[in-house]
Amino acid sequence: MEISLHPVAASDAAWLIERHHVLYAQDEGFDDSFGALVAQIVTEFLATRIDGREQGWIAWRDGRRLGSIFVVQRDAQVAKLRLFLLEPEARGTGLAQRMLEQAFGFARAAGYAQIVLWTHESHRAAGRLYARNGFALVESEPQHSFGQDVVAQTWHRNL
Repeated sequence: MEISLHPVAASDAAWLIERHHVLYAQDEGFDDSFGALVAQIVTEFLATRIDGREQGWIAWRDGRRLGSIFVVQRDAQVAKLRLFLLEPEARGTGLAQRMLEQAFGFARAAGYAQIVLWTHESHRAAGRLYARNGFALVESEPQHSFGQDVVAQTWHRNL
């Protein structure tokens, strides 16, 4: 069955929080503070989303969620990509590219000139995807976050 992208709904909140928490704990060793951060991001988005300027999507196939991606406003000209996640079974299928293109199209239509994101160096496949899609790595900084020593990265792309 075909994968479809649907706007995020309040009924997606528990899945978003749980899957980010579980997958990042499993893959990166992140502690509970990461799940708490995701819960805060999701709660704020659902409560304060700016119509026409912010949107999130959930990828679905056969009644099952496969991933998420969000575009939120950082400021009038800059959008921020957030909560980009794929279930392990959906990785390497082209879905990540499709979701990025959805986010770029929305951000352009909303009038943003640039899109930025924050991630970790350990997400090498994601970094390659971002680089292939015109993002430039503009900052890389060692930190201790979510119970782990990480290298935080900031990426920018003009729209």
